[in-house]
Amino acid sequence: MRMGLLAYGAIGHEHNLAIGATAGLELTAVCDTNSERVAAALELAPDAATFSDATKMLDSGLIDAVVISTPPDSHYDWAKAALTRKIHVVLEKPMALTVAQCDELIALATARELTLVVYQNRRFDRDFVTLRRLVNEGFIGEVFQYDSFVGGYSRPCDYWHSDADVSGGAIFDWGSHFIDQIINLFDKPIDYVSGVNHKRHWHHVTNADHAIVTITFTDGTQATFTHSDLSAARKPKFHVLGTMGAIVGEWDLAAEPAVADLPARLFHFDNTGHATAIVLDEVAPYEFHRELAALLMHGIPMQVNALASRNVVAIMEAAELSALRRGRPVTPEIAV
Repeated sequence: MRMGLLAYGAIGHEHNLAIGATAGLELTAVCDTNSERVAAALELAPDAATFSDATKMLDSGLIDAVVISTPPDSHYDWAKAALTRKIHVVLEKPMALTVAQCDELIALATARELTLVVYQNRRFDRDFVTLRRLVNEGFIGEVFQYDSFVGGYSRPCDYWHSDADVSGGAIFDWGSHFIDQIINLFDKPIDYVSGVNHKRHWHHVTNADHAIVTITFTDGTQATFTHSDLSAARKPKFHVLGTMGAIVGEWDLAAEPAVADLPARLFHFDNTGHATAIVLDEVAPYEFHRELAALLMHGIPMQVNALASRNVVAIMEAAELSALRRGRPVTPEIAV
């Protein structure tokens, strides 16, 4: 399958490496308005055609599928442009900034029998893969409370990630990863979502300084996600309570300040409070792209699908609405 990269930043480089290492995928075109980024892409794929105009790349006839790594507020427009041209689409997170946009893209892909999938790469993190397996095996009994956290106390960057109009806000930025993990782990109906956004200190950007999303399932199970730039004391990445024990994911401070780039160190707590380190499962590199190639060439379903990514947006959209109502519950528009 001939692949194109639309925008080439750090994540574009990640896709370039993965495509080069995946049988059945070949990078044949790359587009970026920054010539230095295009040159960086060619270091790995010297035969790829280069473009500074995305529309020209989509119209070139050189690609079967495109990876769209532009800022979130443009995901819908570029995905629609590609699908209209009968090009398969891999989107960065989030799928789009509204459920309505997601639904339109899914309908268009379905009507044209095209693949539309979001790069939910955190599904394949070793810490989460291990945690999911243990929960599914009943290692700590029935899980009734799940808490996840990312952040610390630091000045947010000045790039689009911190601009709510472009990124969708603090909940959308990291929530696209962590809320996807939650709904992947808990396959059960959602009753309601509540959200809180604090804007208290970092006024050079428009994202919230501290954001919390609470998902309450119909059986009473709760899952929370917190993203903070005001947390002088970090919470664990994962804090999972079950009827027979708990699993805690502690940040690996060896990666300070970029602790989110390393998997958490997982510990099992039995019902006496005794803690034991958990050896993380091995995960094959570039598993998402291997599954993508299998889907595009042989129709084999992936772990990730567009409907789940659409429901992540529905939860985040409900959380943002709840935050505007000071945390009052909102029922998200979940599709099945």
